[in-house]
Amino acid sequence: MRTIIIDDEPYSRDELQHLLKAYEDIKVIGEANSGEKGLELIMKETPDVVFLDIEMAGMNGMELAEVLQNLKKTPYIVFATAYPDYAPKAFRIEAVDYLLKPFDDTQIEETVKRLRERFRPEVAQSQQSKLARLAVQDEDRIIYLNPLDILYISKEERETNITTAKSSYTCKFPIKELEEKLVGYPFYRVHKSFLINLNTVEQLIPWGNGVYQVKLENVKQAIPVSRNYVKELRERLEL
Repeated sequence: MRTIIIDDEPYSRDELQHLLKAYEDIKVIGEANSGEKGLELIMKETPDVVFLDIEMAGMNGMELAEVLQNLKKTPYIVFATAYPDYAPKAFRIEAVDYLLKPFDDTQIEETVKRLRERFRPEVAQSQQSKLARLAVQDEDRIIYLNPLDILYISKEERETNITTAKSSYTCKFPIKELEEKLVGYPFYRVHKSFLINLNTVEQLIPWGNGVYQVKLENVKQAIPVSRNYVKELRERLEL
């Protein structure tokens, strides 16, 4: 996702760029310190995503966002501001997210997850033209797995396990890296240690105090769902 950061505070731009470097599927291609310069940069680069401050001299972030709605290709907008009062108006513009300064890792992770959900159909369309397989090392050979055959991926200590209906494989990729590789496929991170194939979900089971477990096809054990992910998981699963 080609990304531009627009903020009149250099420290905020640097902090946001540093946090976004942790995500391989996000590439910051430019920065601007005002709404006017930001609009010029957007017209030139046509980014996928814009992280946008609101309180800026001249054209503020909200005014810029309204101008962007008239473009043929409107980038996904994430407001990044110190002021919570603009949130209702931000979501009327259909912003993907509304980040409050100072930023933290958890905030950014949730925002990136939302962006991936919006961006997923575009990635999926590009993947239809190629035969994509996930390569897994198994003793003396490499096995190529169809991503749709994977039931879930789990992390145990330093190992990552990939489970299909037929077998289970151990790989060296961190679960976060596998999540990025599988963008465009129906996978969802329900817990820091579990990534599940949404097509295999059978039941969502209450487990007390707002915590749930999810039951998958052909999997005996129930998988924990972190409290912060329950709402979005239900939105993904339910009509």
